[in-house]
Order: sequence, then structure tokens, then C-alpha cells
Amino acid sequence: MDGSPTAPPTVSPFQSAMRVLRPSHRHTAFTATLLLMLSAFLSRIIGLVRVKYIAYLFGAGPQTDAFNSAFQLPDMIAYFLVGGAASVTFVTILSRYRETGREEDGTRAMSVILTSMLLVLGGAILVAELFAPVYVHWWFKGFSAEQAALCTAMTRILLPGQLFFFAGGVFGSVLLVRKQFALQAVTPLVYNLGIIFGGVLLAHAIGIRSLAWGALGGVFIGPFLMNAIGAHRARVVYRPALDWRNPGLREWARLSIPLMLGVSLVSFDGWIMNYFASGDHGAITLLTYAKNLFTAPVALGQAAGAASLPFLASLVGKDDLAAFARTVNSSVSRILAFSLLLTAWMIGLAFPAVDLIFRGGLFHRNSAAEMAVYFGIFSISLCFWSAQSLYARAFYAAGNTLAPMVAGTIVVIVSLPIYWTLYRAHGATGLAIASDIGIVIQTLTLAVMLDRRRMVNLSGLEFKELVRSGGAAVASFAAIYLLRQIMPASGRLRDLALIVVATILSSVVSAAVLTATGSQLPSQLVARFQRRTNANQGNP
Repeated sequence: MDGSPTAPPTVSPFQSAMRVLRPSHRHTAFTATLLLMLSAFLSRIIGLVRVKYIAYLFGAGPQTDAFNSAFQLPDMIAYFLVGGAASVTFVTILSRYRETGREEDGTRAMSVILTSMLLVLGGAILVAELFAPVYVHWWFKGFSAEQAALCTAMTRILLPGQLFFFAGGVFGSVLLVRKQFALQAVTPLVYNLGIIFGGVLLAHAIGIRSLAWGALGGVFIGPFLMNAIGAHRARVVYRPALDWRNPGLREWARLSIPLMLGVSLVSFDGWIMNYFASGDHGAITLLTYAKNLFTAPVALGQAAGAASLPFLASLVGKDDLAAFARTVNSSVSRILAFSLLLTAWMIGLAFPAVDLIFRGGLFHRNSAAEMAVYFGIFSISLCFWSAQSLYARAFYAAGNTLAPMVAGTIVVIVSLPIYWTLYRAHGATGLAIASDIGIVIQTLTLAVMLDRRRMVNLSGLEFKELVRSGGAAVASFAAIYLLRQIMPASGRLRDLALIVVATILSSVVSAAVLTATGSQLPSQLVARFQRRTNANQGNP
């Protein structure tokens, strides 16, 4: 042997991708964000297929209003009794145990918290099963007797799913603190597929109730069972235990109780709209479908927030607050820049996109036109929905859930008159406008609070890049608007042709403006991919 160093074996891009998708793969912040963004995108695509299937079979009317409303009571119970602990506060707690080398104590805390909350949550679900009719009649005052009975029946089917969501969230947190994100990327897909298969297999037999049964099966197989298996493979074993003096339980209670007691517009937005819109035929369905379509790109910001949480918590644990602030500002700046570009595309192509995706079966063109209005209004606030997710998780990673809880509660209280006033003046369209105003207030409030606490300075945002992206977005929207004058949407094939041509045109215009103004966004994205590829080739 000549003693010369051996060159590392070459790793193909396909092998690199497959390594990232392994459940046990340890991710960096960048690869975790990319993976969860890809998952969020695919989940939203499947979610749109699910919504398209429901719209095709049932249209937009009393049945679909009842189905979409049936998720509200289960979601409220989870919100007020779990408070996001499974996916947010638990990651913070386990990260601290792991950083200090006390993983056995962390596993014990997990078992105690999970056992305690399954008892509490299970009891609440039993009470909710009993009083579901009372709740439906109180919240959805505009429902007919038949509609309320259908909503109640589906609510009762969906309620047990919250036990599986919570337990799966706890097991998923075990994987997140180990920087293993593959299962978190897959489980939302399984959940959405469960709803679709429920309809395919049972719709002819039991009607729209089949979708509720599919949702229950999807949450059991996806978020719960897959995460439980993943945690077991990570050698973390759940053992039922009750110990009210456990320090992990007390830490969890300290972080979670503010989230349970407070309210957030992120969750209450849909509930408030449902309350006002229950008397308008099909309005709940159209607002929900528009929000589902809108949240496809919003999920990218949420995925970035979910991916960043364990890394931010780790930086706080190491007391590296400067890196913490830089990471938050960098993530927010990138997500804002891309959101601005995407907003121009979404507003410019609102009607042809909605018409192409949803029209068919019992979902008619007039419903598509009404839904497109709501979608376009929601799209204006895309960058704020994306940014608030990252700002909220900055607080959670620092172990501070009280401040965002208080702020969120105040924002909801301030926003209620806005919803009421705009609904009275403009109907369901006013509710969409109020939603935008509310999330702007929520995001700016969190950003200012982080700045004043000297956790994340607003001056650290990349304002020049945001201005360049804003300029590119304006140019892109103008190009799409002019194109629509030349190619008006008048049919499904023309909708598709318009969307394809407009997408190419807006991409070219955006890239040209960004390049001409000296934006670093394109080169930064390419450089990150290249660094990751080189790292994978050197570390098979």
C-alpha cells in the first residue's frame, strides 16, 4: 500500500435522496426543512385530491357544511387540553434532557406525561360524546335539525381520534429531538389517504359519514401507529406510569398550561368563521375549501417552523442566543421572500386554479367563482401566516409559552369585532378579509415582542432582499394580469393552458427582476443544495 488517502466513494443523487428518506437518518436544519416542506407539499396535494373528491360527490351544501364543522369540537378539546404540548413543548423538554445526557429521565417523563394526559383527554372525550348535540346546536345556530344531527354523528366518530393524535405527537417528538424527520414527513400523507379511502370504500353505503370513519382510521395508522413504531425502534419504550412529582411532568405543565388557557387566532380563525357562516348555505364549505387550497403553500412555512424547533431549542440549551437570533431572522427572511413571490401567482390565477381543480360533479362553476374570491383574499396574507409560525416557535424553543399565549388571546379579543363588523357588511367575503387583518395583527405582535425582549431583533431581517422579492412579485402579478387579458379563462383546457403559460411567465419575470436587482436568493438556494450534495458524497 502506498499510504495515500483513499478517496471517498461517490454517492449518486438518488442514493443521497434515499439516505435522507431513511427513518433513522439524522438531519441538519436545512435537510429537515426541505423534507418537511416536501411532505407538506405532498400532503396538501393529497389533501386537495381529498377535497376535490368530496366536492365532486357532495358539492358545497348542507352535508359538506356538517362534515367540515364536525372537526371543530374534537379540535377544540385538543387545543384546550393539550395546548400543542405534543408537538411543541414536548420537543423543548426532551431536547433539554438529551442535551444534558439524561435520556432515561426523559423517557420516564414521556411515560408519565403520556399516561396522565391520556386519562385527562380520554375523560374529556367521553363528556364530549355525551354533550355533542348541545354543542352543535349552540355553535352552529344556522344549521337545520337534520344538518345538526348529521354534524353530531360525525363529531362523535371523530372525537376518539384526538387520543391517537396526542399519543402520536408525543412519540413523534422523541424522533424529532433525534433529528429524525422521515416519519413526520409521511404520517400526514397517510392521514389524508385514510379520508379518501374511507369515502371510496364506504360512501355508497353510509354517505358522507364514510369520510369521518376514514379520518379516524387514517389518524390511527399514520400519526399514531407509525410514530409509535418509530419511537420503539429508537429504543424508547413507553411504560404506563403516574407520578405527579415527576420534574418532567411539572416542566410540561409549566410550559403547556399557558397554551391551554390562552387562545390563538391560528386556531380560532376557522372556528370564528364557522360560527358566523353557519346560516349561509354552503358558506362554511367554500371558506373551508378556499382555506385548504390557500394553506398548501402556508404549510411550507409551518414545515419550516416544525423543522426549526428542535434546532432552535438546542441553541437555547447551549446558550448560543446570537446564533438563535440569526437562525430565526434568516428563516423568516427566506420564507417571507418566497411567500411574496408565490402570493402574486396565487392572486393572479385564483379563478382558473380553483375552477380547474374543483369544478365537476356537484361542484359547479358558480361555486368555483365564489370560492376563488375567498382564495384570492386569503392569499394576500400568505407571508404573515408563514412568518407567524416561525416567530411562535422561537418563543416555544426558548421555553416561553406564556408571552405568546397572552398576546394571542388579546389578538383574538381585538379581532372578534372585526369579524362581526365585516360579516355584517360583506357576508362571507367580509370573514375572509377579517381573517387577513387578524393574522397581520398576530404576526406583527409576535415579531415586536421578540424584538423588545432582545431575543430576535427586527433589524436582523434581510429587508433589502424582501424589497427585491416584493418588486419581483409586483412584476410577476402584472405579467399574469396582462396574460389573462390575452387568454381569458373559459373552460377546463384553457384554464390549464393559462396556468401553465402563466407559471412559466411569472417564473421568468421573477428570476429576471431578482437577478437585475442583485438578489442573493437564487444563488443561496443553489449553493445550499450543492453543499448538501457534496457533504453526502463525502459521508456515505
